[in-house]
This record gives sequence, C-alpha cells and structure tokens, in this order.
Amino acid sequence: MQTHIPYLSLSPFPSLSDKPNNKNKPFLCSFSSVSAHSPSVPTPTSNPSLSNFLIKTLAISEPQAVSISNRFSSRKSLEKPYSVVQFLKQLGFSDAHIRSSVQSRPEILFSDVDKTLKPKLQFFLDLGLTGPDLGNFISIHSHVLLDSLERTLIPCVDIIKNTLVNDKNNQDLIRVLQKTYRGWVFSKPVSRLKCNITFLESCGIVGPQLSDLLKRHPRLFFISETALKDLVSRVLDMGFSVDSRMLVHAVDTVGSISGETFSRKIELLRSFGFLEEERMDMLRRAPRLLTISEDKLKFKIDFFLNDFKLNRCALVSWPTCLTYSIEKRIIPRYRVLQVIMSKGLLQKEPSFKHVLILSEEKFLGKFISRFPDDAVDLLEIYKGDLLDS
Repeated sequence: MQTHIPYLSLSPFPSLSDKPNNKNKPFLCSFSSVSAHSPSVPTPTSNPSLSNFLIKTLAISEPQAVSISNRFSSRKSLEKPYSVVQFLKQLGFSDAHIRSSVQSRPEILFSDVDKTLKPKLQFFLDLGLTGPDLGNFISIHSHVLLDSLERTLIPCVDIIKNTLVNDKNNQDLIRVLQKTYRGWVFSKPVSRLKCNITFLESCGIVGPQLSDLLKRHPRLFFISETALKDLVSRVLDMGFSVDSRMLVHAVDTVGSISGETFSRKIELLRSFGFLEEERMDMLRRAPRLLTISEDKLKFKIDFFLNDFKLNRCALVSWPTCLTYSIEKRIIPRYRVLQVIMSKGLLQKEPSFKHVLILSEEKFLGKFISRFPDDAVDLLEIYKGDLLDS
C-alpha cells in the first residue's frame, strides 16, 4: 500500500516579537574577516528573524544560523520556512533530520511545498521509503529535494530498477539508494550511469552478476567512465579474463582499495616466499584476500604454513581458506579435529579443507553430535574462547 503525503495545514506563526534583543547580544559570524592585529568584532546578521527561527525552531547553533541567514538577507518572510518544517514533521521527520537537511541545503527552507517538495517526497514514499527511514535518507541526501524529478530522480531510479534482478518490494533498490555516499546516485549525470553499465556488460558482467555488483558497490557505477576503464584494465593486467566469472569479484575488490593497500598485500605475500606468479594465482582464485586486514592475513598464512603445516603449493591452489574467519571457523574447527583424532574417534583423519567448507549445521552433525559420549566436551572446545587455545 502506498503512503500518500497528507494535506498540509499550517499552524499560526509564532510572533516575531519573541526574537532576542540583538542590540545587547550581537550575533557571531564564523566567516567574518578580521585583521590579525585587530580585536575580533562580531558581525550581526542581516536577517535576524530567520536567524532567530533557525536557533529557536531547529536548534541550530548561533554562528551557523547567522551564516545561513546572511545568505538569505532578502527573504524577510518566514512563511515558507515554517510551512516546510511543519510539512516535514507531518511526514515523520525528527528534529534532527530536519536540522541536518537544512544545515546541508538551507535552500530547502524556501522551497515551494506543493510544487517542489511534495512530488519528490511522494516519489520516495512510493518506492517504499517511509517514516524515520525517509527522514534519515533525506537528512543525508538532502540535495535530492532540489534535483529535478523528471530529469534526474526518475531516470536514475528506473535504470537501477532495471539493473537489479528479482528485487521484491524495492528492497534492493532502497539499499542501493541508502548505500550511496551523500547522494552519489543522483549527483552524477544519468548518462554516466548508462555508459558504465554498458561498459561493464561489454566485459561480460551481466544479469545477476551486474545486479550483485550494483548492490555491493554502487559507487563503481557513478565514477567517471575513464576511471572505471582504468580499474578494469588493472584487473585484466592481474590475469583475469573477461570470460571469467571471477572478473566481477576482482573489479569489486580492487575498486574498494587504494593502490597503496594493494601493494602492501602483495608485499605481505612475497614476505612468506610466494613467487610473483603464485601471488597472482592466489588473487585470481580468491580476490577477497585483498580486503582482509594485513594483521589477520599474516596470522592466517602463518597458521596454515607453520601450525597446520600446509605446504605453500597447497595454499596457492586453495587460497579461499584464508578468507574464512580465524576466530569463528578456522581455529575452533582445527581444535575439534585435533581432539577427535587424539581420542581415536575417527580411524582416518579427514581433509581439513573438507572440515572448513562444511556449513555450521553439517559440521556440528558430523564432528560433534556424531559422538554423543564426547559431544559436550567437543562443543565446549568448539565454542571456547580463542584466547584459551
């Protein structure tokens, strides 16, 4: 069911006679320019009624209220600011939401509620953003209230909806909109979004893969086309192919880290004796290695090579093991396996790779519940504090 914006009923305006006596209490201006050798002289606001409104109604600090009101020195009437604030409150916006929106885009205060704000907010309501979620979204991406509905908002949303696969009730669409930093999705030209999607599709990233990439890393769809091509070029230089289904994971991963971080991870692998081709082979098999912190990656490699005694070639062929949680999966399952073998509960030691890839449910069933006499002890070992190991 769609939520519709209620009819706006304006309450009587508070008397402007309540404004503070500015003769005895000058306002501070954060942008006043003073000589380094002269005393600081506060600059009074050129629009005291607006400044007073911002302070008393929205709890905006006095210096910022003065700064904002000076930008609208010719706007003496407070009819629009009052109507805008009341309208947003009727939609469920909190005082913090409204304050953040106004601080980011003060122009909102002088927008026409019926012609400018209602159509855009109704658009987001129809998408499924309501109440506090809508207030939070607008407070972060307040510029969307000043963008063109027909030329920017609708075209961008339509392209995103057509790219997402099996998006029930616009849940993925809403997550993409909320995930974009400071409204990237609407601050860049629609043509850029179209070009980047076309380019990614030409690289073989289509259908569900394109949809998943958009959900995980929407920023990539709004960077410049040159930057996106450079990113894909770097990934191809690592040995990935446009025919590989791993290409999308590499683009996602490499696009989320800096060149400096990439270099440090390569150097870390080199420090353990991995040759250049081995390092690239590991990254081609498991691009997510690049997202693991250096300390954790170092700990995991050290564990598999020195504690578990896995040879380097085996780690090169199965680098995915390094992406598992050291606290929740690798160490706990390793300890359980050690106890099972020490007690002779299994005649043949299973492959640790097999032990690691099992789901939680299957692991518990195969290596703990299977041994009822020892299940309590095994479960305690499995769930025990890593620091006690």
